[in-house]
Amino acid sequence: VDPEQPIAAVNTMAALIDDTLSSRDLQRALLGIFAALALFLASLGIYGVLSYFVAQRTKEIGIRMALGAQRGAVRQLVVRQGGTMTAVGVGVGLAGAAGLARYLEGMLVELTTLDVTTYAFVAAAFAAVAMLAVYLPARRATAIDPLVALRHE
Repeated sequence: VDPEQPIAAVNTMAALIDDTLSSRDLQRALLGIFAALALFLASLGIYGVLSYFVAQRTKEIGIRMALGAQRGAVRQLVVRQGGTMTAVGVGVGLAGAAGLARYLEGMLVELTTLDVTTYAFVAAAFAAVAMLAVYLPARRATAIDPLVALRHE
């Protein structure tokens, strides 16, 4: 209309694309940060619950050891029971994650909702934290004298 009109907001195509994608990059970065924070908090919660579970059984462990059970056998019993709880929890978690993955499908860019590598990594991380949470208190409980464990309130 007016060839003398000055041109404003001149940008290259690369700059326009970067401006468009920067909000997605921010969303992905925030999603990654929140996912890492959720993984940490969930791991802390799992550790706390399973440590408490084993600590509540200190008296039982003391009775077993006072009756002649070997430390390794008692530790194995506690770890096996914790492993069973962990396997059930990981199975339910994987089923729930796979079932609810459709809601996240719109936020994922160039990823499928059933990313097997991510599911395997997260399940393995939770299982490792859970087994550590069971093993360390069980080892601590079997290392103390059975009489002290029996007096434990």
